[in-house]
This record gives sequence, structure tokens and C-alpha cells, in this order.
Amino acid sequence: MIVLDEKQEALLRRYVSLLVEANSRARLIGPSDPEVIWSEHILDCLATIDILPSQKGTVLDLGSGGGLPGMIWAVCRPELQIVLCDSIRKKAELLRSMAASLGLENVRVEAIRSEELASRERETFLLVGARALSHLGTVAELCAPLVRKGGVILAMKGPGVEAELAEIRKPWSFLGLSSPERTSYELNGKSRYLVLLHKNAACPSVIPRRPGMAEKHPWWR
Repeated sequence: MIVLDEKQEALLRRYVSLLVEANSRARLIGPSDPEVIWSEHILDCLATIDILPSQKGTVLDLGSGGGLPGMIWAVCRPELQIVLCDSIRKKAELLRSMAASLGLENVRVEAIRSEELASRERETFLLVGARALSHLGTVAELCAPLVRKGGVILAMKGPGVEAELAEIRKPWSFLGLSSPERTSYELNGKSRYLVLLHKNAACPSVIPRRPGMAEKHPWWR
């Protein structure tokens, strides 16, 4: 896990305060205790920093909610351009406000569904990440048309990922992806997983489907 310098830690502590304040206007995160947010959410997101691409470019936090993990990426990797995408406009407005308050000029916020973003910025992102967004197969379908060939999808998951993986019997190559690679780590005595899917080929033109179809009619069934 990355070791924060003083400036980074100060910015992230300030972000936690802003997150608590914003949470009173829209439910961005479950806990409201700053130390719980730090130990359960900030530290969790810091586990992903070493996975971010080494070259300059743009990465996407899909279904960003309160900015996790994208806001942490922006603080720790200022040379990257970070796009925070959330379809709920009120959440997006709060994300813009928090990024401005923190002086994060490398953050762009999009209030749009992933399917619409894919039609506009198809296969352009070095990495697309999602934290506790949906079933792993659904995450893969939503992210695949957004990440460029040679890029990677990062899914942050809990112990339920094993059951999700067992459900998927169709080849991941349907989405232009490699088979998942997963690593585990412990956070506050709980098992967490980082799942990586590498983009080996172009995503088929039928993906993305219409909004909502990925959840209603999973591609792997």
C-alpha cells in the first residue's frame, strides 16, 4: 500500500470532512464517522494505487458515488486525469464541489450512464475501475466498451466475488477481455479482492446494450 506524504494525507483528511458534510445532502456513503470512513474506505481505495497505469493518461471511476476510489486516485496520482462518472446528477454536483474545494484540477465529473459515456468516449480509458458497483459480470460488460485495448478493468469486490466468478461459464473473450486475475488482502479483519480483467481485443459493437439490459439479461446466461 502506498505511503502518503503530508500533503496527500492532509488532502484526503479534508476530503473525508467534505464527504461527511455532503452526505447530509445526498447519501454518498454509509458511515458518517470520519475515522470509520478513513479505516474502511480510504484505506481500501489506497490498496489500488499501485495498479493504476504508470504512463500519463485518463482513467475512469465508474459509478463513483462519493468519489471512491476516483478522488483518492486524483490525490495520489496527480499526473493522471481522473473521470468520475455517476448517473445521479445530485451526486455528480457534489463530486464537482468537493473536487473544486480540494483544488483537484485533474478531476472531471460526468453525470451520465456508462452506456451513454461509451457511445461518446468508446475505448479511450487506460483503466476503468468500479468499487462495489454490481455483479462482476455486469461490471465487466459496463466497463469493456470504455477501456481501450491494452488497458485494464479493475473491480473492487468482497468475498462474494468467488460465487460471482463461479456463475460465469461463457468466455470472457466475448467482451474482448482476458480471464480475471484476482488478488486478496485483509482490511480490518475482512477479506477484500482486487479483480483485474485485461482488454485484449476490441469490444463487440453490440456492447453496450441499452441502459438496464446488462443487469436484466446477463451476457453470461
